[in-house]
Amino acid sequence: MIATCYKNQQMDLFSQHDCEKAIYLEYEGDKNNNKIPDTEEIGIKHFKGDGDFRSDECIKLLKQADIVLTNPPFSLFREYVTQLVEYDKKFLIIGNMNAITYKETFKLIKENKLWLGASIHSGDREFGVPKDYPLHAASSRIDENGNKFIRVKGVRWFTNLDYKERHEDLILYKTYNQADYPKYDNYDAINVDKTKEIPVDYKGAMGVPITFMDKYNPEQFEILGITAGRDEFECRPTKRYKNAIQVNQNGSTANGSKANTRSTLLYSRKPNGTYYTADNVNGYLSILYARILIKNKKL
Repeated sequence: MIATCYKNQQMDLFSQHDCEKAIYLEYEGDKNNNKIPDTEEIGIKHFKGDGDFRSDECIKLLKQADIVLTNPPFSLFREYVTQLVEYDKKFLIIGNMNAITYKETFKLIKENKLWLGASIHSGDREFGVPKDYPLHAASSRIDENGNKFIRVKGVRWFTNLDYKERHEDLILYKTYNQADYPKYDNYDAINVDKTKEIPVDYKGAMGVPITFMDKYNPEQFEILGITAGRDEFECRPTKRYKNAIQVNQNGSTANGSKANTRSTLLYSRKPNGTYYTADNVNGYLSILYARILIKNKKL
């Protein structure tokens, strides 16, 4: 097992001035038969650089790996996954739920080359941080032993390692009707607000929340695309919008870049690159968060 550690080379940034170099640890197995990875059994080696995953040194270690297990920087998630795929690695990594909507990530999901892992299917998760770590996060705590934790919303395992539960059918019980499942204004698909409410008898395209991926079985459903104007997928927008005018609930309006936001507010004219469902009460269209477009393969 090899564990690498990133070390920022700017001494005044995130540094206690107690380490000059990034290191990596290498454990080759239990040598004294006590079934514990003792300090003397772990080789400590220094990088010449800062241990960045994109460096030649780390790529050399990556090439040796069979499986990569880590919590990569969320801001570099696209780049990190791209690297793992480029070197054809099996992996199990933590990422934000919204990474599903990234163009690079979603393409792999649609091609059944990437999916969500087991064990995390809802809620937030705590991460332990060093005791000297400043707690600026909105949700954090310190336990009775002085250990610090921060809570991160919407995290999931992303993996290409298969597991049994991934192939279990989602049990469907609701039937389709026009009132509960309105059609989108610019996609030939019906809207489904909750994964558990996917109709058992609808043969066409359906837009479901990104949390659907927690229950996705590739033998039960086909992924057609994702909303927000993605022309490269099978389920494409049926119309385009320009010159957005946002109509707030208090009657005020906004346009231009201020109107092109993901929110629950209403629109009288629609911005490009988003999608809507009809609001029959006010005659406007409502913007919705990203939806995955799917079809039931068993109908």
